[in-house]
Amino acid sequence: MAEIELPKPEEIEEVRSKRFTRRVAFTTAIFAVMLAITSLGGNNAMKGMLLSQQQASDQWAFYQSKVIREHLYRLQKMQLEAGTASSAKAPAADLQRVQALIKDLAKEEARYNSEKKTIEQEARRLERERDINNAKDPYFDYAEVMLQIAIVMASISILSLSRPVFYFALAAATVGSLLCLNGYLLVVHLPFLH
Repeated sequence: MAEIELPKPEEIEEVRSKRFTRRVAFTTAIFAVMLAITSLGGNNAMKGMLLSQQQASDQWAFYQSKVIREHLYRLQKMQLEAGTASSAKAPAADLQRVQALIKDLAKEEARYNSEKKTIEQEARRLERERDINNAKDPYFDYAEVMLQIAIVMASISILSLSRPVFYFALAAATVGSLLCLNGYLLVVHLPFLH
């Protein structure tokens, strides 16, 4: 009868630890990919927030210039109206010219009034965009922290061959991934993150 050689317990443990190490290393690579995606989302949210704020500020400055011009035309129109009311003895041709000028000033005033409304809508849209990006940013920040913790804990689990530490790393990565996903979608509002 052939002799069966049983593997030594040390060899079995070595094979088992190599398999665990490979699995944890593969999982850690997935954590790193999630961290990169999270970092990208956080950077884009911050850039979007800053750009929207700058554009909204520009729109409000443009709005302000339209308001000033509207008021200037209104003031000129009012001055001409007051002047024509006090000079009733002026020639009819002069009064017609003044009335035509008052109409032109009223048209310009109305034009600036309508233009400023369009600018105001755009500025408010940019402010909403800024606020959305501002709301996304904390989710990405905390997701990055949780994923970094997961990577560190996974590395420790490889060194110590500890499954509980690896399970903790999986839990941290899951929380980080969910925070990242919420950063992109804003499905859930967590008040303690704001």
